Amino acid sequence: MQLPRAGSTLSSLLLALVAGAAPGAPGAAVMSYRGPCDASAAVALDADHFAVAGDEDNTLRIYRRGRPEPVAEAPLASFLDSGDKESDLEGAATVGKRIYWIASHGRNSKGKLRPDRQRFFATDITPGAQAPRVTPAGTPYRRLLDDLTAAPGLAGLRLRDAAQLAPEAPGGLNIEGLAAMPDGSLLVGFRNPVPNGRALLVPLLNPAELVAGVSGGKARFGEPILLELRGRGIRSIERALDGRGYWIVAGPATDAGAFSLYRWSGETKDAPRIVDSSELVGLRPEALVELPGGNGSVQILSDDGGVMTDGKACKDRPMAAQTFRSITLRP
Repeated sequence: MQLPRAGSTLSSLLLALVAGAAPGAPGAAVMSYRGPCDASAAVALDADHFAVAGDEDNTLRIYRRGRPEPVAEAPLASFLDSGDKESDLEGAATVGKRIYWIASHGRNSKGKLRPDRQRFFATDITPGAQAPRVTPAGTPYRRLLDDLTAAPGLAGLRLRDAAQLAPEAPGGLNIEGLAAMPDGSLLVGFRNPVPNGRALLVPLLNPAELVAGVSGGKARFGEPILLELRGRGIRSIERALDGRGYWIVAGPATDAGAFSLYRWSGETKDAPRIVDSSELVGLRPEALVELPGGNGSVQILSDDGGVMTDGKACKDRPMAAQTFRSITLRP
C-alpha cells in the first residue's frame, strides 16, 4: 500500500489506511484504528474483539474488529503502581481466560534504569454487555529481570550485562514477545539481545505462581531456545490455534531494518519457516493475533508512533488524532 508523503494531511492518511486491501495484494486487508499510535501487544478476546496495549501508556483498549474506535478501556496505572510513567507493555499471551502481559524490562533509550518497566502481570477475560472486558488479576510481579539475570541456566547469555545497556544498543536487553505453551507455561521472546545472530526465547515455567504473589516465589526457567531468523529478534510470537507451533514476527533489534513473518513448529530441532512477508513493507509490526475461526488468518498491528505526517510524529499528536494500522493476512 502506498502511504501519503510526509506533507499530506492526517485526514488523507486515515482515508488511505481505512480504504481496505492494498493494490495488487489479494487477501490483505489494511485498516486504521484510533487510540494509541504504538500498538505493541494484542490478544484475541473472541472472534470479533481484541485487546491492545501500547508502549506509551498503561491503558488496555478493546476493539471490535473493523470498527475504528475502541469499545472499552481498562486503565492499569494504579494496578501497576507505575505513577506517571508508562510501563512499556510489549507482549501478551492467553492461557484459558487469563491473559499474561509483559513489559520490556529494559532501560530507556538513553540507558537510564526504568524500574517501572519491570512488570509481569495478568488480566482475566470477563463478559461485558457490549464486548468482553479485561480485569486485573493477582499482583504484578516486579522481579522477573532479577530472576533472569541470576538464573544459572541462562548465565551463558550474559543477560546481566545486557540489562546495563540501552535496549537498542548492541547486546542490550529488550523483551517484546510472549506466547503460551501447551502446558500453560510461557515463552518470553527477546528483541534484543540476539546471541550470535539468533533470536532468543526463554521458557517461563511458573507464570501463575508469580502473579498469585506466592511468598518468596521466584521465576523458574527452562532451557533457552535460539532460532535462526536471519539476524532478527522477536517482535511478536503467538501460539497457533491449530496447536501446531507458533507464528513469529521477526524484526531488527534497532529501529532500522526489515520485518518478516515466520511459522515455527515449536520443536527446537526445527528451523522456522519464512512466510511471504511482502505485505509488511512499510509497517512496523509489533503485535500478532491469529483470528479465532479465521482459518489461519493472522492480524498484525503496526507500532506507528514514529510515522511522520506534516512534520510531526504520530505519538506527538493529541490522542484523538493518533492511530495504528492493522493488516490481516491469510498465509
